[in-house]
Amino acid sequence: MIECGVKIERWPLTHPFATAREVAHDIPMIVVTLRDRAGRVGRAEALGVDYDGETPESMRDQVLAIRKRFANDLTGKRLLGLLPAGGARNAVDCALWDLHAKQSGIPVWKTAGFDKLDPVPTVYTIGLADPDTTRQKVREARKYPMLKLKLDRTRHLDVIRIAKEEHPDARLIVDANEAWTRPELEALLPGLVEAGVELVEQPLRRGADEALDGFTSPIPLGADESCTDRGSLEALRGRYQFVNIKLDKTGGLTEALALAAEAKRMGFGLMVGNMGGTSLGMAPAFLIGQWCRYADLDGALLLASDRGAPMLFEGGALLPPSPLLWG
Repeated sequence: MIECGVKIERWPLTHPFATAREVAHDIPMIVVTLRDRAGRVGRAEALGVDYDGETPESMRDQVLAIRKRFANDLTGKRLLGLLPAGGARNAVDCALWDLHAKQSGIPVWKTAGFDKLDPVPTVYTIGLADPDTTRQKVREARKYPMLKLKLDRTRHLDVIRIAKEEHPDARLIVDANEAWTRPELEALLPGLVEAGVELVEQPLRRGADEALDGFTSPIPLGADESCTDRGSLEALRGRYQFVNIKLDKTGGLTEALALAAEAKRMGFGLMVGNMGGTSLGMAPAFLIGQWCRYADLDGALLLASDRGAPMLFEGGALLPPSPLLWG
């Protein structure tokens, strides 16, 4: 049997982080550890999908309910049948990848089929705030070549204007977190085009994606909340040009790899993102980033502290994780 432990942790943010949906002051998560008979340990963290009602407590309870079924031959594919997509499965799946790497001596990236790992350029995310705070946050982010700006129904073009003033060389993507309607998107697009915005994430509410039928956007649209796992892709075809893959949504690296491959086959551009977290949460997603045009793996940068053997940034790019951290 594989011994499974799960605990809840909370990691304070450096500054409050606001989106169109909420304001966060810290990042709650579960951490799963898997230990085999030889004492080798795999670990991973997950935040879950809060807008689907997941909490650290609900994820912990999901893991505890099935942990007696974790046999020594447990694989990610078998895990797909034990837990639904979401944070609980993500934590167990990524801990299992880590454990298998410890057992075999073969790094996760080799097992996943990569020849090597390259640095992954990542955006730096600017949460919603008042104009003065936004201006200060952008100033502090000048060393990052690409910014992701959180927007909502009332704070949009003014946020972009501030970003252009304080960091004129920055590449920009924006994320509305489901805040707009199609008419609002159409009204804002000329200003977004003029500002050079490269990607608009999830402009419309999840479930209202059909409003994009027949609509041709001058800026690629990315599905975030509307993209969960492989089963969600068909409904996105013709409506979005990119999909944002997050391991908390897919329920782990196993499904994320399959989702990325299927999305590429269907012609979608790829983005990898995160729900927040430490370097331990960014490390598995880093593998998906090898295939992506855009990466949002700045979760640890927003925290007041990080784990031991943290992932390092160089020139706005995230470097491969140390085996001491994960994988």
